[in-house]
Amino acid sequence: MAAGRTPWPDLGYLPLSERPAQRLPQLFAGLALYGFSLAAMVRAALGVNPWSVLYEGVERHTPFSFGTISAGLGVLVLLCWIPLRQKPTFGTGANIALLALSSDLGLTLLPQHPGLGVRIGLLVGGVALNGLAAAVYVGARLGPGPRDGLMTGASASTGRSIRFVRTAIELVVLALGWLLGGTVGVGTVLYALAVGPITQLLLPRLAYRSRSPAS
Repeated sequence: MAAGRTPWPDLGYLPLSERPAQRLPQLFAGLALYGFSLAAMVRAALGVNPWSVLYEGVERHTPFSFGTISAGLGVLVLLCWIPLRQKPTFGTGANIALLALSSDLGLTLLPQHPGLGVRIGLLVGGVALNGLAAAVYVGARLGPGPRDGLMTGASASTGRSIRFVRTAIELVVLALGWLLGGTVGVGTVLYALAVGPITQLLLPRLAYRSRSPAS
């Protein structure tokens, strides 16, 4: 390993019983920030991530809120875990509930139809916050969210790489959301280019490292 680099942590699931007082607040904070970052990108109205494009598209055709749609689709995605032999964890349920609550709260608190300068700030800040939040909640190691589990389960069952499976899923989701009227724009491109590197940079610094002898 090159000198000065942070060792990449093991990100496998750890049981809730291991240091919950440390890991639960990390999980909850990460998910709350993640949901708020989605709200910031929606209010920027310059393009959102693929799943948010789908949520926006469905929202245009139903009476449900953005967060409620996020939770409902999260539950539907969980059904796809069954043939993939994936098992939900505490973190999976928390992901569905907290993302829905925090994104709707963020949409309530953030201004609607702000000026262009504010919109650009919301977009850039939302993308950066999203990358940070992903590193925080994934680093708690309490299990994947519905969409993450679909990606890893499909990769394992098909033998395809995570990159290939994630790209395929998000292209399908993006296309469907766009057809339903979701917002696709420069923010969608910025998200695709920036979130991965931000999360990769921060995750080794934020991931919980087990202190048990077995680990």
